[in-house]
Amino acid sequence: MLPKLVVALAAAAASVAQAETIFRETFDDADWASRWVASTWKPADEVGKFEHVVGMYYPDAGDDKAIKTSQDARFYALTAKFDQPLDNKDKDLYLSYLVQHEQKPDCGGAYIKLLPADVDQSNFGGESPYNVMFGPDICGAAKKTHAILTYARPGEDAVNMDHKDEIRTESDSDAHVFSFVLKRDNTYDVKIDGKSVKAGDLAANWPFQPEKEIPDPDLSKPADWVDDEQIPDPAAQKPADWDDEPNVIPDPTAVKPEDWDDEDDGEWEPAMVANPAYKGEWKAPLVANPAYKGEWVHPLIANPEYFEDEALYHVAANVGAIGFELWQVKSGTLFDDILVTTSEAEFLAHEEQVLDKVELMQKKKKQLQDEEKAKKEAEAKAKEAEEKEKGAENDEEEEDVEEEEEEDVVTKGEQMKEKVEEVVEKVKEGAEDVEEKTVKEGAKKEEKKVEKKVEEEKDEL
Repeated sequence: MLPKLVVALAAAAASVAQAETIFRETFDDADWASRWVASTWKPADEVGKFEHVVGMYYPDAGDDKAIKTSQDARFYALTAKFDQPLDNKDKDLYLSYLVQHEQKPDCGGAYIKLLPADVDQSNFGGESPYNVMFGPDICGAAKKTHAILTYARPGEDAVNMDHKDEIRTESDSDAHVFSFVLKRDNTYDVKIDGKSVKAGDLAANWPFQPEKEIPDPDLSKPADWVDDEQIPDPAAQKPADWDDEPNVIPDPTAVKPEDWDDEDDGEWEPAMVANPAYKGEWKAPLVANPAYKGEWVHPLIANPEYFEDEALYHVAANVGAIGFELWQVKSGTLFDDILVTTSEAEFLAHEEQVLDKVELMQKKKKQLQDEEKAKKEAEAKAKEAEEKEKGAENDEEEEDVEEEEEEDVVTKGEQMKEKVEEVVEKVKEGAEDVEEKTVKEGAKKEEKKVEKKVEEEKDEL
């Protein structure tokens, strides 16, 4: 869908205002680096490299690519020349580009600059002159969109003037379209994602001109000027009993400790406390001052240094290049779809085209996030099932061990029973032997008694 939309919008823009296209860069082709010059204003180990990439969330749209900062804690400086210098006299000026922080930025710029035609590209850096500096800048809690215009008052050197009020910015990981419009009616519009975030009159929002009127330096407030609106009532009298009460009194609730010894501890005195009856310093009530003249206002006169300029918008008298000059603590910022034009129709077509792309990027981001979420949930469920399976196996193993232990106990019991029975049998056998022996021995004794008695009877005969 996107390629057809891109072709259609590009064709429409070309047919409407091809002549007003000052600069356009999509970074889609491999020759992009031939159009851009990397500066060597910093030592090589301090300079970061722009990579040519397909954005993390870019929709499947063929060769749609971008450039991205790739090294942490580095300076980045890159410029490209216009085919023809730009002079926006009597013309509206439109600057628009896409920015995406694929990393979570902590401190780093992502702004772009319109540069004089004679810029030294190889030495372009932080001190190089520029005409316009526009875009997001984030460092810690400070997050804003710069809208800096370079302007020279009559007889003075040019100065860089930022917008008087801070302009909000976006600091998330989504892609955003930043646009700056300068109109020849001396108005401006700063837009983020097609919506105006700050707009109005140039003169009121940048210090182009000095104040039209200034306080008269020859006048000052008269010495006798009365600017006290109220005074103490001169007729008021302090009451006669006002000072009768002291500001502190002995604490009426204090009690002498039972163990207090006057001889050892001295005479006991209660602590002092604020006196509720004390009225403080008397001051007369205030009344209207009859001599009051009102607040003195310094009279104004016309500022001799004031000047009129009907072309405050004319900030690009000889602009011939565009560039990035950045410092990033954490790299990963992506840049794409740069447009400089004097055609409103081309700008609006470009903005719509890039916003359609951003919408597709958001859908892809959500799709990838949903897929990642589903993957993690599936992994979690698989892990849970695996743990349950392991738990069941462990339970079975424990049951097997318990059964084996029970079998061992039974076996050992049976073996013990057999041994006991053997012992009992042996005991029985031993007892029978003992009984038989005892009987035999008793018989022998009886036999001997009989023999002895027989012998005795023989002797008697």
